[in-house]
Amino acid sequence: MKNNTESCDLHLTKVDNISVKINKQYIIHNVSFDIHCKELTMIIGRNGAGKSTLLKAMLDEIPHTGKIEFFDVKKNKQQKIKIGYVPQSLNVERDMPTSVYDMFASYISDNPVWLHKDKELYEEIKNRLKGFGAEKLIDKKVGNLSGGELQRVLLSIATYPLPNMLILDEPVSGIDVNGTKEFYQILTEMKIKNDMSIVLVSHDLGLVKKFADKVILLDKKVLKDGTPEEVFSSEEFQKVFGEV
Repeated sequence: MKNNTESCDLHLTKVDNISVKINKQYIIHNVSFDIHCKELTMIIGRNGAGKSTLLKAMLDEIPHTGKIEFFDVKKNKQQKIKIGYVPQSLNVERDMPTSVYDMFASYISDNPVWLHKDKELYEEIKNRLKGFGAEKLIDKKVGNLSGGELQRVLLSIATYPLPNMLILDEPVSGIDVNGTKEFYQILTEMKIKNDMSIVLVSHDLGLVKKFADKVILLDKKVLKDGTPEEVFSSEEFQKVFGEV
């Protein structure tokens, strides 16, 4: 269930007037909101509302206007933000010979991982996977992972080294109920332990109610933001989703 711990006062991220225009048409327009550390911010909206586009702009993967500013509140200064990302899906062939070790090592090592298995790196990766209950997967072929297993591996990669903000796009799509519960428990523990901000797109309003600290209702612009209770009871929410 949702953790009611207060947001920390160490870091603040300001998403400031982010706009994306394609062929003279705005996909998102002047999107602004604040994100605090130890906070799980969940973005909701109808299909085509610009949710994934917003994430891509925040990751600086597509042309956009506006900016993202990360502040060290205690030092009262702006810093460069470190962002980790877990995609909605990863195209993996079932007969792909790459192991979890191979995939993880290719992200964090400059040496060609197929030449030899580095014992120190192997233990380092295994220890990192252990934090997500995935250490037994290290030798498993990526193509043989279940949806939940793959997301645990991707989560361990995305948080190495630890980012200030973790961005996830529909991370539990295709994962069963138990796997989903365990995944959100990991996120809850991680945000608190590491003073981390987590931003997540979700279409499952039940999960949003249960786990979000803050909700952004998006329809090309921010229609409403606040606690789940504030957003779900709002007139703006009723216009988009009706009675839920």
